[in-house]
Amino acid sequence: MITSREDYEFYLEADKIALNNIENIPFLEKDLYPLKYFQDVYKFQRLLRKLEYYLNCKKSIFYKPLRVYLRWSFARLSQRLGFVIHPNVFGPGLSIAYPGSIIVNIDARVGENCRIHNNVHIATSTYFESSVPHIGDNVFIGPGAVIVGDIRIADNIAIGANSFVNKSFLEEGITIAGAPARKISDKGFDSCYRRSTEILRARIQNQTASSKL
Repeated sequence: MITSREDYEFYLEADKIALNNIENIPFLEKDLYPLKYFQDVYKFQRLLRKLEYYLNCKKSIFYKPLRVYLRWSFARLSQRLGFVIHPNVFGPGLSIAYPGSIIVNIDARVGENCRIHNNVHIATSTYFESSVPHIGDNVFIGPGAVIVGDIRIADNIAIGANSFVNKSFLEEGITIAGAPARKISDKGFDSCYRRSTEILRARIQNQTASSKL
């Protein structure tokens, strides 16, 4: 969770690395609208982090008009992209692969370096249940995955496309898939995606060491 300006800047940079510096794509013509949507995803994630920062760190009534405006802008962009994603759910290094339906319960928690595709649903298992999934660091969530209930997903797990996950998987570094999901491989997140927060922390450490020389 973002609790300081330093956290905010870290989240922004980690997300940027995870999205492969998508802001550097040049201006796109209307006939290239699919690429324009990738830029919109980047804008969405930046707006998400800004909203989190002002909700968590700027609680003074002085900032209330800005918080209201940020909520409105965030809701508007969310609707256009098909996302139901709430603040303070995803850790740094988030990478939303593509616009499209993504629904995440407000009480769900997802760790660092999540790579999430479209048509994903993370929620309670029934309308009357309040318990939601808690997902660890470095998790890849494939298109169409449904993750529901009071379950835990360990670190470094890859969840295959169209999987239905309704039980906990506590073994790290595996791939799960199927409906219902089961372990199918001993290869997990490392085979799918890079860990942007580790890249960023190493970069910061090197810069700090260089400045001391």
